[in-house]
Amino acid sequence: MTVRPIAVVGASAAGLAAAETLRRSGWRGPLTLIGEEPHLPYDRPPLSKQLLHGAWEPEKLRLRTEEQLAPLDLDLRLGTRATGLDVATRTLTLDGTERLACAGIVIATGVGARTLPGADGLTGVHTLRTLDDALALRDRLVGGTRQLVIVGNGVLGCEAAAVARELGHEVTVVGIEETPMAAAVGTDVGTLLAEEHRARGVRLLTGAVDGFDTTPADPADGPGPQVTAVRLAGGGTPGSRLPADTVLVAIGSRPAVDWLTDPALDTTDGLRCDAYCAAAPGIYAAGDVARWDHPAHGRPLRFEHRMNATEQGMAAARNLLAELAADGSTGTEDGTPAQERRPFAPVPYFWSDQYDLKIQAYGLTAGADRVETPVRDRAGRRILALYGREGRAVGVLAAGLPPRQIRALRAVVADPLPWEEARERIAAATAAG
Repeated sequence: MTVRPIAVVGASAAGLAAAETLRRSGWRGPLTLIGEEPHLPYDRPPLSKQLLHGAWEPEKLRLRTEEQLAPLDLDLRLGTRATGLDVATRTLTLDGTERLACAGIVIATGVGARTLPGADGLTGVHTLRTLDDALALRDRLVGGTRQLVIVGNGVLGCEAAAVARELGHEVTVVGIEETPMAAAVGTDVGTLLAEEHRARGVRLLTGAVDGFDTTPADPADGPGPQVTAVRLAGGGTPGSRLPADTVLVAIGSRPAVDWLTDPALDTTDGLRCDAYCAAAPGIYAAGDVARWDHPAHGRPLRFEHRMNATEQGMAAARNLLAELAADGSTGTEDGTPAQERRPFAPVPYFWSDQYDLKIQAYGLTAGADRVETPVRDRAGRRILALYGREGRAVGVLAAGLPPRQIRALRAVVADPLPWEEARERIAAATAAG
């Protein structure tokens, strides 16, 4: 009997974790890893930091070398795009023509960068999502001082601003939020970040971008018209044009689900999954693209965090194999005992490095209806924030605290605690020093 392959769509951190877990958990059948980019799986967080700075080269971002991938016996399809999926038959369409019938599928296609109207084709205007994006922007920042305008004051925009200032460029950050990263971390933490950026010479503005001024294309610079300024909404008001020879558009992302048109799938804000990361029978999702029922929070969530990508890739792979084993599918006849499916209930973790300030957070910091900062020492560049939702503590963030204290904070939000109980545990953790 011919065994159909398991296909992992997305040669990302989540996709790689899923492929490795499938082999480690007993799948001996064909295993296909499909990646739209031509590169071996690589780590994305350093794109806006070490790689953009020039401290690292692309090889250092690789999660595995070709030699390390060899034992997985992959049918590795790099530079290949998934363009369709028939849910009922678990059949993928690749590059618009090839059909691949699968025993099971893990979707780990991640997200794509959002852009602005009129930005496409302009020389000097960049996004920062892929390795090629980061290398193109890095090349732009080499060989002379640039007037860089960053549109978007979220995590990505702030990290890129820090790198560009360290490289000596003139940097202006424009965001719709009054303080950097406010939507993700709240006003108090955002204010601390704003002070840090201003102290380093970054100009911070609040507003919306209305378009770009350009000059005709110069073959020496690039094929398209060269950006010369960023126009802010407000017409002829003073300062409505920001001179710029380089622009980074960092206004967020969109889940890569456009190719998933089967009506059996819900692609509202990512691929909707149950608590086991299943979007449909035999079809699972992991990483930035997955929006699943988090058991501890009682609602669907989607995380664009590096640690979640790996953990969810592993969980999705294990649960897929458990489903296939329960259905009597072949591919694991090596004596490996069938495992039961388990809900995926991680404690989210993210970090951001800006200058020499390291921010670390556990749980949910976005969407809080209550935020307190029991530690707020701006002179010492120390802060601790507790985030609540519907009477429970759901997230905690720290910067400038001893590592032992930061690690102790995870337990406070591993399961959402009543707000007052969480405050007491925070106080005990910080007092312990």
